[in-house]
Amino acid sequence: MLLDYVLEYVYRGSWTTWILYRTMSILLIEAFYGGSHKQLVDLLQEEIEDCVLFTLPAKKWHWRARTAALYFMQNVPASPDYRILFASSVLNLAELIALRPDLGKLKKVLYFHENQLTYPVQKSQERDFQYGYNQILSCLVADIVAFNSAYNMESFLTSIGKFMKLIPDHRPKNLEKLIRPKCQVLYFPVRFPDVNRFMQEHKEAPGSKGGEDSCLVMDLPSQEKNGETSELTSISILPHESGYDKVQSGLDSQVPEGLLCPLTTLAELDKPTSSKGTSPSEEEDSKPMGVNLSNISGRLDNQEKPLHIVWPHRWEHDKDPESFFRVLLKMKEMGLSFHVSVLGETFTDVPDVFSEAKKTLGSSVLHWGFLPSRDEYFQVLCMADVVVSTAKHEFFGVAMIEAVYCGCYPLCPKALAYPEIFPAEYLYSTPEQLFKRLQNFCKRPDIVRKHLYKGEMSQFSWAALRGKFRSLLTTEPREDL
Repeated sequence: MLLDYVLEYVYRGSWTTWILYRTMSILLIEAFYGGSHKQLVDLLQEEIEDCVLFTLPAKKWHWRARTAALYFMQNVPASPDYRILFASSVLNLAELIALRPDLGKLKKVLYFHENQLTYPVQKSQERDFQYGYNQILSCLVADIVAFNSAYNMESFLTSIGKFMKLIPDHRPKNLEKLIRPKCQVLYFPVRFPDVNRFMQEHKEAPGSKGGEDSCLVMDLPSQEKNGETSELTSISILPHESGYDKVQSGLDSQVPEGLLCPLTTLAELDKPTSSKGTSPSEEEDSKPMGVNLSNISGRLDNQEKPLHIVWPHRWEHDKDPESFFRVLLKMKEMGLSFHVSVLGETFTDVPDVFSEAKKTLGSSVLHWGFLPSRDEYFQVLCMADVVVSTAKHEFFGVAMIEAVYCGCYPLCPKALAYPEIFPAEYLYSTPEQLFKRLQNFCKRPDIVRKHLYKGEMSQFSWAALRGKFRSLLTTEPREDL
């Protein structure tokens, strides 16, 4: 039918031709439909025409990596309209193409949210070799391989040789040389939300005075900021992962009972602390709490509120919560006052350190657990003063970027993808350096609250990156399609 065709004018050299061809379709396949993986394909489907999406739930990560290709072989219908296949590196693309030769003719784009060659496993097992091996095979089959950061790309490519030495004998050679020409860096596109309605008076979202790019909307976990008092510091630890960072575990996502604490109202946080040095959370411990930004009164200045720290990451070992809590407990032992909000996604096995830290931190805790509401999450980030990462595994860090957009001062390891994303003054090299920075901020929270972030957030926005993604997902029809 004529409606199935598009008339395309193409200029080539000194002559012109008219080409009739079917409307191009983009096949989006996501084997782990959650976190940043879900955000990306949802965004592409919403913003780019002619996309069709097939997914598997974000559970049992290891099983998705092992078996997703067979599932999609049976559940993706054949169509002569497909022109491009876009998938994340969870999928074994080589297996899918072998099972579905019709998809092998498409332009195949593989996107890396993370790579398995550098994942810090707790206990190395030979069977884990498969996950990195699958990603290498997928790269060999793909036409274009995109990474969410230069760190992700280089750590993957430069680890291939060492990784393949795990094979007992007859090892393949020169794989990096075969794969590198296909690779490019394409930052994860963040659609920042309009958080101006959540901002406290002393805060301003980066780029909030700009044009259309200044307020970008994105379904990502939010960061919170809190006030400080001269003697008290507040820290909020949220169970959200940088935006919707992909879960690096094969465990089912869930919210264990008792992890989700009610939110403290901003009006309560504005109340002066008592002369006895009790924190707002101690005074209101028995009262029901909830975020209500309309109650912000702004009665306390920047020096009268305790520092509010937020930790918005997955509750898993690769985010190194042990290091974070050791720093906080040391601060508490020294009599420093703060509030903390621990946000982020939780799974079947929650490290014991979380329940232990919650008891020890006591009244310093403002929020504890996953916030399912996007608005609540961003409200907390807008309340907080400092956002901390102690990760041992990070290839981009949507949650940190979101928190900074909400006005938080970032403190990140001087490693992984962070030096690529944040200026040097926001990086620390050792846990002791992190402790000293937080100690100083507890004593002078006004320094953090008056600080203007010196980095650039707009380069990570969908507004800045959509042209590159559109180019990636377009192609001229080929005669063999």
